[in-house]
Amino acid sequence: MNAPIDYERARFNMIEQQIRPWDVLDLEVLELLSLVRREDFVPLAHKALAFTDMQIPLLQPTEQALQQGQCMFEPKLEARILQDLQVRPHEKVLEVGAGSGYMAALLASRAQRVISLELQPELVRMARTNLQRAGLANVEVRQADGAKGLPDEAPFDVIVLSGSVAEVPPALMAQLKIGGRLSAIVGFEPVMRATFITRTGETSYTTAQPWDTVAPRLAHFAEPSRFHF
Repeated sequence: MNAPIDYERARFNMIEQQIRPWDVLDLEVLELLSLVRREDFVPLAHKALAFTDMQIPLLQPTEQALQQGQCMFEPKLEARILQDLQVRPHEKVLEVGAGSGYMAALLASRAQRVISLELQPELVRMARTNLQRAGLANVEVRQADGAKGLPDEAPFDVIVLSGSVAEVPPALMAQLKIGGRLSAIVGFEPVMRATFITRTGETSYTTAQPWDTVAPRLAHFAEPSRFHF
């Protein structure tokens, strides 16, 4: 018979052994990772993997879910994005790719309001259930094509693409407020760049790419050719 999992010990080890070494040192972010129960956003079949340094498939079959990007990011990736975005209590956030709702829960714990868009109906139901169980009333999950954003409800203070894209569509950047930030993982395997775009004026933006990673693709975003002649 397997011994029960000590979730608090596993959570502590995740923060100290995976997240801090990845330069996540913001004390508010680290405290939030202690409070939001990651294991409650992981499918029951994979609950023992809740704090491991790996992508966790959200749907069955497992291999297909990973190939199609239907998975949770590694904990260190979620934490680093949250830290680098510096979401503030008065801000309105748009997330593209709800997954299990975990990133939306972290964002909602810092922001005034979060809208999370998800294409896959099963994931919409999963995220809604998980967020309701977590008692978060300021986050809404909608079944929608996030590649178009939500122009009717723009502008947003923060836009988070919870998956990778070949490039960030200008139509999404245009849905930022001036001073607003967008995070995305941009590029192609084997190396992609964490990309943070800040809108500085009506038609001006600044871009920073402070670290490298790899993440599964978001659906319905354009895939321009990688080859230039």
